[in-house]
Amino acid sequence: MHFSAANITALIVAASFAGGLNIYATVLTLGVLARTHWVALPPGLEGVGSTWILIVCGFMFVIEFFADKIPGFDVIWNGLQTIVRVPVAGLIAYHASSQLSPQLQLLATAIGAGIALATHGSKTALRTAVTPSPEPVSNIALSSTEDALAVGLTWFATHHPIVAASMAIALLVITFFIARALLRAIQKPLKKIFRPDLDDAIPAERKTQG
Repeated sequence: MHFSAANITALIVAASFAGGLNIYATVLTLGVLARTHWVALPPGLEGVGSTWILIVCGFMFVIEFFADKIPGFDVIWNGLQTIVRVPVAGLIAYHASSQLSPQLQLLATAIGAGIALATHGSKTALRTAVTPSPEPVSNIALSSTEDALAVGLTWFATHHPIVAASMAIALLVITFFIARALLRAIQKPLKKIFRPDLDDAIPAERKTQG
């Protein structure tokens, strides 16, 4: 990959989106690529191929692989991962942009953290909407898709960064609107379950006013 400003920025966009889905899979993929010299990464990312980073990310990836597929607990897990995915994505962006000017490096860091936060938020909202489903297949299928997408998009970004970044932006927009639509769809049924008194109170109030 040619380390132009455009390619580095595109790599950051795609990797940050992947990190918002599964930061451990993203860093592990970059680490394996750096360690095996399968593809050239920006000089600032050479450190992700260190042994201890590969071990820690590999271990946490296994934990997340199972924790993220348990209905109900996956929402809690994703909530806790806010303090990991966003800062680490920003850190990856910072090191990936080490060849840029200090001002652009800070901007790249902010962009990386922002994209990771937006992706993470959309993912968590989508999980919140899917969790009430009585069958566990939806959660497992969704989680498995996210894992595969995080690995695949990260790898693809190291070969075709511009295309990968375009895909990441499109997927982020699509995920946002799907999550919002699902949350709106389950909002009324959830209110009936947790606040059934509201449905009785509204007609009674109307009768009193009439």
